[in-house]
Amino acid sequence: MNGSAPRRGLSRRDLLRAGVAAGAGLALGPVLAACAGPTGTSGAGTLTLALNRSLVSLDNKLNQFDAHVTVQRAVRQALTRIGDGLRAEPVLAQSFELVSPTAWRVRLRPEAAYSDGTPVAVADVVTALEMYQQVDASFVGNQFPEWPVVQQLDEHTFDLVTQRPLVGLDALMSNILVTPAAANLPEELSDGVGSGPYVVSQANRGTGDYTLTANPAYWGPAPGVEQVRIRFLPEETSRVLALRSGEVDVIDSISPDSAEQLDGLPGISLLQAEGTRLVQLFYNFRKPPEHPLSKASVRQALSLAIDGQSIVRDVLLDSVTPTHGVVPLSLDGAVEVGRFAFDPRKARQLLDAEGVDDLELTIIWESGEFAGDAYVMEAVAQMLGDIGVQVHLHQFEPGGDLPTWRQGRGGDFDIIGNGYGNQTGLALTSLQGLFAGTPEMEQTGDAFMGFVYDDIASGITAAAAETDDQRRSTLLQDVQQSIWDLWPSMWAFTQDVLLAHRDTVSGLDLLPINSYDLAALRLEEG
Repeated sequence: MNGSAPRRGLSRRDLLRAGVAAGAGLALGPVLAACAGPTGTSGAGTLTLALNRSLVSLDNKLNQFDAHVTVQRAVRQALTRIGDGLRAEPVLAQSFELVSPTAWRVRLRPEAAYSDGTPVAVADVVTALEMYQQVDASFVGNQFPEWPVVQQLDEHTFDLVTQRPLVGLDALMSNILVTPAAANLPEELSDGVGSGPYVVSQANRGTGDYTLTANPAYWGPAPGVEQVRIRFLPEETSRVLALRSGEVDVIDSISPDSAEQLDGLPGISLLQAEGTRLVQLFYNFRKPPEHPLSKASVRQALSLAIDGQSIVRDVLLDSVTPTHGVVPLSLDGAVEVGRFAFDPRKARQLLDAEGVDDLELTIIWESGEFAGDAYVMEAVAQMLGDIGVQVHLHQFEPGGDLPTWRQGRGGDFDIIGNGYGNQTGLALTSLQGLFAGTPEMEQTGDAFMGFVYDDIASGITAAAAETDDQRRSTLLQDVQQSIWDLWPSMWAFTQDVLLAHRDTVSGLDLLPINSYDLAALRLEEG
C-alpha cells in the first residue's frame, strides 16, 4: 500500500456518543490544556503545519510519535526511509544490500553532507548506534532484536554485522537518525546540525514551535518551500479554525468529527489512508498472580463486554479499521489470528466462573493518543459497567508523566489506552517492540506493560532471524496466534491516517506510516 487512499464515507452520526456524553460523571482526570489561539498567518513562501502534539525534539531516541517523523526527517536523516509500498529506500545510503546471512553492506552517498558542509561519515553511523543504545526506555531501541556492529571497509563503505541473521535491518535503520559524531548525545536533540533539506532557524522546545529554513547547502534537490513553521495547537477546534482561516496550511491527526466539518469546504482537501498505528486497550501485565487480570480467561471476559462495532461506527464514524490480530494487518507479515466479539452475557458468565465480583478497573491514557480518545474511553467504561465492572478513567496531559506509569514507576493501573506506531512497515517491528519483553528488560521498565513470556520472545527472535520467507511466515503466524491466545488487549483497532490541508499545498503524498516528504511540498499563493 502506498500513497493516499480515497476518503471513506463519514456520514453516520454518533448515537452512542450522545449517550456516553450524557453520562459524564465518570472520574475524568485533567482535561486538555487550554491552547493559545492562532497567531499570525503564513507569509509568502512560508508553509505552516499545526501539530496536535508538541514536537519536543528533532530527534527520536526516546519518543517517536509518528506525525513528528515528517519534521524530524526534514532536518535529520537516516541511512534509509520507508517509502512507497512500505519498502525501505536509500537516503544517506547509496546502497544497502544483504551480502551474507549476518551482514548488510552499506555505501554512503559520497555527496551526503551536513548543513555546515562536513561530509556524513561512517563514524557518525557508529556513534548514532551507540547513542540510541544508551538511552533508557527507548521506543526505537526496543524494536531491535540485536544491535548491529559497524565494520568499516573504506571511507564510504561499511558492513552492519549481527550475530544472527536480522531480516528487515534496512527498514529498522530508517529509525536511526544520524548526527555528527561529536555532537551526538544519548538523549533527544532539539537543535544541532543535520543533513536534511531544512535547518532549524528558530526553536522553542517549551511551546513546541519551530521554524525551519531551506538548507542552502543541501546535497539533494532543493525543497519546494523556503520556510516551514511548526506550531503546536493541542485543541483540535483551534487547529480546524486555523486551517479554515488560512493561518495554517496542514493539520494532522484529525478526528472524524473534524473531517466531517472540513469535508467539502472550498479550498480544503482531506487525505486518508489505512495506517500502521495500532490503538489498543492493553492490560497491565505487572499484576500479582492472585489479581483477576493475571488470568487470560478474565481478560477475555472483559473483551467480550466491548461492543467494538458500535464504537467504530457511532463514535469513530468508520474512520478506523477493526483489528483481527495483534498487529495491524497492513504490515508485512501480519496475519489474522482472531476477532474481538461482543457477548456481554458470556462475559458475565466467564467472570462468575472465575469468581470475579465487584471488579474495579482503572484505565489510563494520554489525551490525543488517538482520535476521539475521551469518547471511546467513556463508551468503554459504560459497556464494562453493563457487566458490573466499575471503571475509573484517568486522562493524562500530553507531555505529562504517563511514560513513568507505562514503566510501572508512576502508579498502578489496569488498562492503558495506547497508540503504537510502526515506521518500518514490518509486523516484526511491532511484535518486537510490544511482545518480545525479557526479564532483563522488565527490570528497567522496558518490557511493554510488563508483557514477558519467554516462549513468545523466543518465537519473535527466531522469526527475525529466519531468512527463508516460507519458514519465517510460519513462525510469524505461530507467534501471533500464541500472543492472541493470551488476550493482551481488551480491544484494538488500526487508526487510519487522516490530515487536512489547504489546496494551495501540493505534493503531499501521505504514507500509511502517517508521514510525508516535507521537501516535496509546494505552496501556491492563496
